[in-house]
Amino acid sequence: MTTLTKGSRFSPLVKPAITREQLKSYAEASLDNNLIHLDDDVAKKAGLPGVIAHGMLTMAFFGEFLHQALGEAGGGRVGELSCRFKAMVFPGDVVTVNGTVRDAHVPDGAERLGTVHCDLDARNQKGDVTATGHATLILGSA
Repeated sequence: MTTLTKGSRFSPLVKPAITREQLKSYAEASLDNNLIHLDDDVAKKAGLPGVIAHGMLTMAFFGEFLHQALGEAGGGRVGELSCRFKAMVFPGDVVTVNGTVRDAHVPDGAERLGTVHCDLDARNQKGDVTATGHATLILGSA
């Protein structure tokens, strides 16, 4: 179990390179069929260098990361999640999500609830920040 003190970090989540098939599947699942995510010509006409990943796909990676972090912390649930998009993600990008504990209130006793506030970031393979976020984790069971 991860020690939950200010500044401690959860294990990073490294996603495989983004694929066009993944973008197509995400578009179908999310009902976000905006062609800037699917068609290079449309994306270029919109002033982009080519197809870009859905911003909400990066936020979904935050959710996956938090699920992993809750496993490291011994269980619980996500109480709150916010995200701010900073840069575009493209097919071929490898996205890594990191999280750092901002503060933790974890009482003694397995049956008591604890609260952990985390700062999140997503970076591409070049180290560019593509999104930042904050989450509140509710530990334990009520």
